[in-house]
Amino acid sequence: MRPLRVEYCGEWYTVEAGEPFTIGRESDLTIDDNPYLHRTFLTLSAEYGLWWLSNVGQLLSATVSDATGSVQAWVAPGAKLPLVFQAVHVMFSAGATTYDFTVHAEEDFYNTSLTATPVDGGTTVLPVTLTSSQRLLVVALAENLLSQPSAGRAVVPSSAEAAARLGWSMTTFNRKLDNVCEKLDKIGVNGLRGGRGKLATNRRARLVEYAVATRLVSIDDLALLDADLQKSEQPPSE
Repeated sequence: MRPLRVEYCGEWYTVEAGEPFTIGRESDLTIDDNPYLHRTFLTLSAEYGLWWLSNVGQLLSATVSDATGSVQAWVAPGAKLPLVFQAVHVMFSAGATTYDFTVHAEEDFYNTSLTATPVDGGTTVLPVTLTSSQRLLVVALAENLLSQPSAGRAVVPSSAEAAARLGWSMTTFNRKLDNVCEKLDKIGVNGLRGGRGKLATNRRARLVEYAVATRLVSIDDLALLDADLQKSEQPPSE
């Protein structure tokens, strides 16, 4: 088995076949001293001629996508996933902090390409479409993660912080957040449904993970926040 290379916070780690490579709070790849993060959360191991990502934690889940964002999976506790692409992006949240790292292989088993096609001079057809205000909400929540120059860690803002960033009331923000989560839940996105045991922090973090992993929002969308702010600060025309 050819080795893997893992990129996290600008540092590179080489993973050889043999003993599992562990990822967590106290692991071969020490992510952070975040008490909400398992000591060992994920492992990379070589089995049956493939590399596998395994979730050996008990509470947290990870979002995994290929380099294009067109293939996305949710790896729950106890699950394992074969890594068949040359570059795999892994994201997960512990408490209010979202982390991401990238796994690079020397070759891939499958190639993927974006199935979304630009039409009408730039509008992209995707499995789900967001209104302009819904996109602003998602970008505001993902701003810290999108702004970082390389894979690493970012804090997902609270609802109050994101609402203030947008200049919205909490009522407006929560209503639009409910609408976005309901829209994604209907197409099968896990972890966004409300109810008992579903904390608001978990829902926001999961929304950010999915949106960034699938390229629903990107770094190019950050300009929308400043444009919206400037628009709201303009005096009314006479």
